[in-house]
Parts: sequence; structure tokens; C-alpha cells
Amino acid sequence: MTAAERPRIRLRGPVIDAGPTQNALDLASFYEQLLGWAIADQAPGGWAILTGPDGLKIEIQGNTDYEPPRWPNRPDEQQMMLHLDFATDDVDAAVAWAIEAGATVADYQPQANVRVMLDPAGHPFCLFRGAV
Repeated sequence: MTAAERPRIRLRGPVIDAGPTQNALDLASFYEQLLGWAIADQAPGGWAILTGPDGLKIEIQGNTDYEPPRWPNRPDEQQMMLHLDFATDDVDAAVAWAIEAGATVADYQPQANVRVMLDPAGHPFCLFRGAV
């Protein structure tokens, strides 16, 4: 198969795990407030999907074995698999908004121009100044 023959593939967005202490609907509500995206569909306690512009989505799935990742990574502990990057026109205001929505500022901040935050389920995400 050549590149011209390959099937069309488009990234829609990530699926994020939530655990028993931070269920899928609660975590979806956090991202709904943070981003202003609508919760398009949900199932009680176990699954939700948020839709954003241009067909982007964030899906949240419940996982009874979920363990929050460690930030920064540490040997023999749950590793971060990925993180979300969010561009903003005002990092300080975005940090304050994220905290109001339920996030916390991570203790470890590796770059002066980026703020690493933790969502209510412990997933790291970054806020940085960029085109929005």
C-alpha cells in the first residue's frame, strides 16, 4: 500500500481514565468547565464524552483499577502515559481558572513559561502562552 492508497485517518482526541475516587462524570464536568466544551453523552459513573471545536473530543472512561500517574515520573510508580497541552492568551488567568474548576498546580515545574497542572484525577496537563 502506498501513502496515496492509505485509508483516511484523523485524530479525534484522547480517552482519559478516571478512578473510583474521581468518577468519569466528575472528571468530565471538570473539563467541561475548564474548556467550555459540552458533555455530549454519558453513562452513569463509567463514561462521558466532551465535544469541542473542529470535531475534537475528550472521552473519559471509568476504571476501577485506576492509579493516578506520578509527576514527575519516579521508578516503580505509575508512569504518566501522556499529558494534554492547552494554549492560552494569559497563563496566570488560565491557572486561576483551572484551580477554580478543580485543578491543582503541580509541585514540580520544569519550565518557567509553562505551568504544569493536575486535573482532579491526577493527570498532568500544561498551560502555556500560544495561539488560541
